[in-house]
Amino acid sequence: MFDQLKAQPQDKILQLIAMFRDDPRTTKIDLGVGVYKDATGLTPVMRAVKAAEKKLWETETTKTYTGLAGEPAYNAALSAMILGDAVPTDRLASIATPGGTGAIRQALELIRLATPTATVWISNPTWPNHPSIIKFLGMNMAEYRYFDAATRGVDFVGLMEDLAKVKSGDVVLLHGCCHNPTGANLDGAQWDQVITLLAQRGAIPLVDLAYQGFGDGLTEDAAATRKIAAAFPEVLIAASCSKNFGIYRERTGILIGIGAAAGKGVLQGNLNFLNRQNFSFPPDHGARLVTMILEDAALKADWMAELEEVRLNMLTLRQSLADELRKATNSDRFDFVASHRGMFSRLGLTEAQVNTLREDHAIYMVGDSRINIAGLNARTVPILAAAIAQVAG
Repeated sequence: MFDQLKAQPQDKILQLIAMFRDDPRTTKIDLGVGVYKDATGLTPVMRAVKAAEKKLWETETTKTYTGLAGEPAYNAALSAMILGDAVPTDRLASIATPGGTGAIRQALELIRLATPTATVWISNPTWPNHPSIIKFLGMNMAEYRYFDAATRGVDFVGLMEDLAKVKSGDVVLLHGCCHNPTGANLDGAQWDQVITLLAQRGAIPLVDLAYQGFGDGLTEDAAATRKIAAAFPEVLIAASCSKNFGIYRERTGILIGIGAAAGKGVLQGNLNFLNRQNFSFPPDHGARLVTMILEDAALKADWMAELEEVRLNMLTLRQSLADELRKATNSDRFDFVASHRGMFSRLGLTEAQVNTLREDHAIYMVGDSRINIAGLNARTVPILAAAIAQVAG
């Protein structure tokens, strides 16, 4: 049997991680892997998470299974953080999932279960796991233009032209905030136009919300998702706690389905069914920590304060890099870095230039020139700027 298997293409980011690890140069800089790092290069455990873990260790009495959908308290607390009061709770069904990737997978499984002929529209570019999972599931897929390579902003005209081709019942995957990999985001007025168009087309939005709190603020980053949730009869939202709670390895996510109140039981039953087929009961440790933090006023306040420190640090790094690049290149061609939001920006370098940065300067980034802003610090910002100026001419 195994001799019939074919080698699978390597994940480019995981390949990059291995290359960085094996590079003996002490000056190497990792801007590829998508995790937050502090000024020392550490991905720290947040203070509130530490406190919640200590409390959990002292009070937890069992490690028995949780429910198929996860703990109701977790689903309710995280849904409230994401949606506020945008949608009545009697329209919400939800399941805990192994991270945001698990939520995306379950959302696509649900779509295939309900309407196997539906086309899933994804932005060009998007997070590589989106098309990978869609193709693996054998689903129909189409792309809509998103990134303007000239301005390094959103190609809004192209985006609207492509989304006008969406058919009723198609699913449109939208990044709720902090677009990955570009860092370029729609503004409020543009979101309104997209929502109006997709509602007219009869589309079903699937929102990927992986970075709430990393862009403009915890509430501000949920604004588009809340508008979408309130505007459509059916919506899917896949969210992750990896970044904003810093619990990457705990694999903590949620899939929220919004539909008619009368159909909530069937929707919830199908979500539960999918969890059962794929992994039975979802992991609970990270979900329990998130619940404890969101339900405890002091822990929540401390978590929000530290999350804001993280967000502001990334904004500072963005502005510093834009300033250093302006000085190093004697031009404003990289000023867009300061206006992007979230962990990532796509710099617009060629693959050959990216390779030169890696080979000659020990600076690692994804081949499309996506960089993780949070991989920088005050010492490495000018080093990166000087290297980019040298290879970009």
